[in-house]
Amino acid sequence: MTIIKNYHTHTYRCKHATEDVTQYCQAAIEQGLQVLGISDHTALPDDRWPNIRMPYSELPNYSTAIDSAIDSFNNLKILKGAECEYAPEYHSYFKEELLGDLNFDYLIGAAHYFPQNGNWTGTYGGANTVTGLRAYTDYFIESMQSGLFAFMAHPDLFGNCYHRWDSNTIEASRDIFSAAESLQMPLEINGYGLRKPKITTDDGVRCMYPWLPFWELASEYNILAIANSDAHRPQDVSSNIAEATDIGVKFGLTFADLSYLEN
Repeated sequence: MTIIKNYHTHTYRCKHATEDVTQYCQAAIEQGLQVLGISDHTALPDDRWPNIRMPYSELPNYSTAIDSAIDSFNNLKILKGAECEYAPEYHSYFKEELLGDLNFDYLIGAAHYFPQNGNWTGTYGGANTVTGLRAYTDYFIESMQSGLFAFMAHPDLFGNCYHRWDSNTIEASRDIFSAAESLQMPLEINGYGLRKPKITTDDGVRCMYPWLPFWELASEYNILAIANSDAHRPQDVSSNIAEATDIGVKFGLTFADLSYLEN
């Protein structure tokens, strides 16, 4: 399988990735990619969650770095994007400043955090109860409904801590699929999860995500899938996209065509 596109790429600015835009573009060309979306964790005006994202003051530098790469790499289609947690108070910022003033090509929706009982809960470790899973699911659906995002990253991220595939995960997953089907919102099969250490559960050893029962259940719905590397190092810019794609193919999923972002 020839992998030519990756829409999910980070830079050093998020504090848990390495290198900058130029290095990812160079690696993308070396690995045979034709389209590379740079989509670091977005800066937020109130600098919320500063441990996993750039400060707001660094947003112009991030935008300029991508613009400079677009001018420098004529043999690679480079897209300017960001990975975002949705909140109503950020809606105009995402739409008017990122997609508007700074000419971002697209935004990715994600749920590394979700609102619960008046506070924000981290999905890593925080979606391990029935109530936490329900709150995650409701937030994920609200994010899809915002209309801001080209696709949603790793919808099965709750698998990192909710270790049982049971009636609760089935209900949550069906709700996500129903909304995604209605909205025709692509859901990402995420390659980064395939590179992370596996976890041991009562059901055996598995990846935190992609969670295979989740994607098997997805086959019952008319959803769109997309496979990305979620690269945090230049050498991973195309890593595991083929394996993530294979998961979708195994379960007969339809893959989204995001070529409209390249216009």
